[in-house]
Amino acid sequence: MAGKIIADQIEHSTAGSLDTQYVVNGSAKAWVNINGSSGTPTSRDSLNVSSITDNSTGRYAPVLTSAMGNTNYSLCGVANANTGDTFNAPADFVMGINNVVATTTSTFEMTTYSSGYVDSKYCFGHVFGDLA
Repeated sequence: MAGKIIADQIEHSTAGSLDTQYVVNGSAKAWVNINGSSGTPTSRDSLNVSSITDNSTGRYAPVLTSAMGNTNYSLCGVANANTGDTFNAPADFVMGINNVVATTTSTFEMTTYSSGYVDSKYCFGHVFGDLA
């Protein structure tokens, strides 16, 4: 039997209490850990990501399992600058969200760039906002 818990606060026995609005509004609604240097980008692990579209070198578009409520959600991420296991970022390395490709309620584009788009072995993206 399916059930529902309705609560305005969560209380821990020793750590205090927290309004549930912080859990609902402050938690990541999706995240993904991408290996982009494998030819076809693959997900090592994720939450609310069903697949990753390979838009081209250094351009990955995670597809959300459950859509966001609107396109005004917040995105952040970080990536390793090379295809190896160590971080060796050149001064011009950037990991970003590409606004050339339209962000929708179900997908967005993450990019890794260093004097041109470059595939990254470790690329992490996070989505915050309201689910539909």
